[in-house]
Amino acid sequence: MKTVRVWFRKTGAACYISHLDLTHCMARALHRSKIPLWYTQGFNPRAHMVFALPLPLGMAGERESVDIKIEEDKISMEEVAQRLSRALPPTLPVTAVTEPVMKPGKIAFASYELRLEPEGETADELAAAFAALLEQPEIPVEKHTKSGMAHFDLMPYLGELRWSAGEGGLLLSMVLPAGSEKNISPFLLTEAFEKQRGVSFLCRAVRNNLYDAERKIFE
Repeated sequence: MKTVRVWFRKTGAACYISHLDLTHCMARALHRSKIPLWYTQGFNPRAHMVFALPLPLGMAGERESVDIKIEEDKISMEEVAQRLSRALPPTLPVTAVTEPVMKPGKIAFASYELRLEPEGETADELAAAFAALLEQPEIPVEKHTKSGMAHFDLMPYLGELRWSAGEGGLLLSMVLPAGSEKNISPFLLTEAFEKQRGVSFLCRAVRNNLYDAERKIFE
């Protein structure tokens, strides 16, 4: 038995399915692919699957992963990638299958890119309003936690925020805490901006990579 890490992208319509639905989709694809999986023991055996870090609903993922256990003598990692690719929809393409290097519990940061597309105003006007938001002494936001809603200031977490007015909208890139210890969604920033502006706008978001506490890329 061997644990392998399946790398895939989450794109298009797949961005709008929940993590639970993604889990079901992956389980069905693994079943259809006839990959020799290791199943949990007990009354209701299930294929062993461990996703690195769930994506927020509506966000694309360029480098997502799920760990599975296979009978290593029966199938190669290349064959796992080929079979699973045929079983998954085009919006969830498999990019690689590798041996795990880091444990998902080591994830501490994530990098994101967002495009905010305004209605009724130019990208430069949106950029000026965003600059005004960042000039405030704090950005109060509310975040769902296991114990209920938590109120905190988002400003201290924006040290690696970069932004510019681009073609068709406002372009943002940032690195935020992510993982089991602390997880801050970039959508908290866009929600605070919408609240300040009193309007809604289209937001296209993608998570590019995950990192450990020392900023080493999750592998």
